[in-house]
Amino acid sequence: MLTMAINKTARRLRIKKGIRRKVSGTASIPRLSVFKSNRAIYAQIVDDLKGHTLAATNSMELGAKSNADLETAAKVGETLANKAKEAGIEQIVFDRGGYRYHGKVKALADGARKGGLKF
Repeated sequence: MLTMAINKTARRLRIKKGIRRKVSGTASIPRLSVFKSNRAIYAQIVDDLKGHTLAATNSMELGAKSNADLETAAKVGETLANKAKEAGIEQIVFDRGGYRYHGKVKALADGARKGGLKF
């Protein structure tokens, strides 16, 4: 029997656990993790074997006042791709964090691809 989530957050965390079972980052191919709050969108590149964040950025760093538009998410992706290239990272695996691959999450991924990351 399937259990239903009590609220949206619990549902997202249940989906996130399933994704993390399958997706893991290494030193050669790290994981790009996405988190959305009501105020900002965050992205970081993580080496799960060492437990280190290799590069990170968010919409507040870019001076955006809110997380309301797709352009901001795309800029976050491009900025993260530039930081990753400086760190010598070319290829990643994408962890959508339990969110649907739609809207801001997709815009962030497209921005990272435009910046030169391969996944």
